[in-house]
Amino acid sequence: MQIAFITLRRRVPNLLKEIVLLPRSAWRTVELDVPTRMYRTPRYYEQAVTLAGRRFRQMYIQDLGHEEPTILLTNQRRTSPKALITRYAQRMLIENALSDAVRFFHMNALSSAVGLKVDFDMTLLVVASGLYRLLAERMRGYGDAQARQIFRDLVAMPATITVTEKEVEVSFHRRSHLPIILASGMMEQPVAIPWWNGHKLRLTTYNSPAEPPTA
Repeated sequence: MQIAFITLRRRVPNLLKEIVLLPRSAWRTVELDVPTRMYRTPRYYEQAVTLAGRRFRQMYIQDLGHEEPTILLTNQRRTSPKALITRYAQRMLIENALSDAVRFFHMNALSSAVGLKVDFDMTLLVVASGLYRLLAERMRGYGDAQARQIFRDLVAMPATITVTEKEVEVSFHRRSHLPIILASGMMEQPVAIPWWNGHKLRLTTYNSPAEPPTA
């Protein structure tokens, strides 16, 4: 059908054994033009394989961010290895985002007899995901973190909440990830909340000599 594709092969034992037995000289290194990516210089080995009576192009890829090698299969014979690996790396970002939406935001649980309900739930999911990304950009070392890690390290933190006539103060208790929040510049910066009739939200640290219970 002349449809160009890139897919992955299962890491079956015989393929993993073949990869382990490859000499170091068989591998080539390529630099990916993705400035924001952590793993930019993967190694690859390319060969032709026959599957179901047809010839395909197969690539073993190491140092792409996985503990085990990636086995890439494609029918694109003229595309450069660099372009193929870059395209797959871009697809990984989409897959990771979908995985995050399913595992943390429960996108796979959207079901209703009313179509409007599903559309509204999806809108909230997109908004929540965007807010997590904005939060991550302000936190050192969390630019590429997934939402569940951001929630575990930076959101689900014990705190004391004090409500006054003018503001709501959230005082975080001491915790290992608190310095990251302190370095973000969000502390002691009151933010007026429109639906609180102009009342402000203030983030602070707990300064009492006696540490409150974390429960």
